[in-house]
Amino acid sequence: MVVSVQLADVGTRAAPKVFRHKPRPADVPGLRYAETVGAAPLGAGLLPTPRPGRMGLIAAWEDDAAFEAFAAEHPLARRLSSGWQVRLQPLHVYGSWPEMPGLPSGEVEVGEEEPVAVLTIGRLRLRRVWPFLKASAAAEGEAVDNPAMLASTGLARPPRLVSTFSIWRNVGEMREYARGHRDGAHPAATRAHRQNSFHHESAFIRFRPYASQGEWDGRDPLAAA
Repeated sequence: MVVSVQLADVGTRAAPKVFRHKPRPADVPGLRYAETVGAAPLGAGLLPTPRPGRMGLIAAWEDDAAFEAFAAEHPLARRLSSGWQVRLQPLHVYGSWPEMPGLPSGEVEVGEEEPVAVLTIGRLRLRRVWPFLKASAAAEGEAVDNPAMLASTGLARPPRLVSTFSIWRNVGEMREYARGHRDGAHPAATRAHRQNSFHHESAFIRFRPYASQGEWDGRDPLAAA
């Protein structure tokens, strides 16, 4: 299985159309899963401020050929073609995301110095929104200040789907942030989630990024890795 993430500034007029027209596996050969999402910068604020006109697509594919055919021919892919895209090999999953079949049941080993991408994704319990926002803000504030994180964004499909996507310089530094000191914001957020889940279902998925194209805020963050 191949997972792709695409981001592009499509403009505020086109954004609602992109948001509404997410691809369906029944209509796109080789597509297993897709979500069109709006984007917002990560940070320490409780309420993320959306980036007007910036849209994304999170998708899973049977293979590279299926993604390449979509990228070459599909109208949504053409709308996103001015931005940045990456293909990802799933390495490890904490939690579960049944809508994305084919994720590994075990862990694919990688070198500690390899760059890594992380997708967190969940469907919020609306009664847990406020605790979720507080825990997320603290963890995101630490993440964006970490020099090992090369790029990041929040992604959402209101009212329930919330996600983050980030690129890290290497696996070792990402693990140090995620596990870190017991008093760190990310371990604290993880403990709070385990004690009283923020989500109906959720997953923390680690990937090997192996092919990227285009620019994200004027650069390809993987070029630095």
